Amino acid sequence: MVARDASVLRNMKMSDSNMLGWAKDLFPIARSLTGNGVRQTFDYLKGINPEVITQSFETGTHVFDWTIPREWNIEDAYIEHVATGVRYAEFKRNNLHILGYSLPIDRHMDKAELLPHIYTQEDQPDLIPYVTSYYKDRWGFCMAHDDKQTLPDGEYRAVVKSALTDGELIVGDAKVQGQRDDEIMFSSYICHPSMANNELSGPVLSMALLKYVKDHYPKPRCSYRFILVPETIGSIAYMSRHLPEMQDRVVCGFNLSCVGDERAYSHVESRYANTLADKALCAALIGLDNVRTYSFLQRGSDERQYGAPGIDMPLCGFCRSKYGEYPEYHTDADNFNVVTQAGLDGAFEVMRSVIDAFEIGLYPKVRIKGEPQLGKRGLYPTISQKGSYSSIRTRMDFLAYADGSNTLFDIATLIGAPLSMVLDEARIMLEHDLISCDSNKNAL
Repeated sequence: MVARDASVLRNMKMSDSNMLGWAKDLFPIARSLTGNGVRQTFDYLKGINPEVITQSFETGTHVFDWTIPREWNIEDAYIEHVATGVRYAEFKRNNLHILGYSLPIDRHMDKAELLPHIYTQEDQPDLIPYVTSYYKDRWGFCMAHDDKQTLPDGEYRAVVKSALTDGELIVGDAKVQGQRDDEIMFSSYICHPSMANNELSGPVLSMALLKYVKDHYPKPRCSYRFILVPETIGSIAYMSRHLPEMQDRVVCGFNLSCVGDERAYSHVESRYANTLADKALCAALIGLDNVRTYSFLQRGSDERQYGAPGIDMPLCGFCRSKYGEYPEYHTDADNFNVVTQAGLDGAFEVMRSVIDAFEIGLYPKVRIKGEPQLGKRGLYPTISQKGSYSSIRTRMDFLAYADGSNTLFDIATLIGAPLSMVLDEARIMLEHDLISCDSNKNAL
């Protein structure tokens, strides 16, 4: 029997979801560490995957070395030039115009008093920066530097209709129980306002991956945990309740951040770059264009918390263009000119291949002694001629290392083949009963 085309053998190539549409729906919401924007976002995500469950931490609760802050909500903000009535830095035009967690204010002042409270990005003078003051009380606005420079002289009225009250910080997760308790973990964050790549790409990719597991593996081998939290304090709060369980069950994890553009694929290594997640991501990125690797010393997102001493989750970071490395980062230019469906689908394909590897069975082992007779199975050329074997080189190399001691990730790295191709070969070999695949936890 001739081997079927690889595209037929894959369960699904693309996400079968509208990640870009989800991101556009969520884009206008004014999110922060806490508040109604977070609630609205979780309500939307529960509509995609009802398995998402939220839990809360009251203001003042101690979570490891941190304390849950007051809840912040904002209704409106603007700067008004009194003489002309012209308004600047209007929150309702762009929610990046407000300093995150700004104190409320409604006060008249001259220009000299106002200017220190307007934050700009001088090296990108035409963009509105994203600036926060979560843990120190301040009031303020954000503007393009060029616009700040043209503010007229005179008296101004500064208005911030916000409220800081005792409330709650909300985190969420969704779990899929598999045949084994071993968990594959995906984490992303919900706390940034209208930025497409830095905020929304991670949560929508998580939701697409959750749908993929549910739709294509109704009885999965492994268990899965999808975490959505406000960055830093959210992951700390979540672990303050779930750490023993996570340390017992999680065997491989990924922090998903900035996964929506088309420019690069980035691996932010774990502390010692030696986890199963590091191996998985390295294998999944083989053959892709513009792959970049960053050490743990270049971390910046929640891989800091998951990789901290005493936590030591087997997790690494995955991005397309890494946070802080693309020019639109933390500005109003981080929009849907940056994030595309193709970019999101590329990220989905990387993570999908990792999920498929665990579900196929991580440790392939040839079932017969010696090299299999592939020709009689339609898996090897029956005409011997120079050059006729190049098309099945990956197949032969896969079998050479399928001895039960190497993971699918190891094999991809050893033979220099994209993980997706290795998975195709594993499926073909399983179809012909030439290998078995084990997911032995002790081996993990």
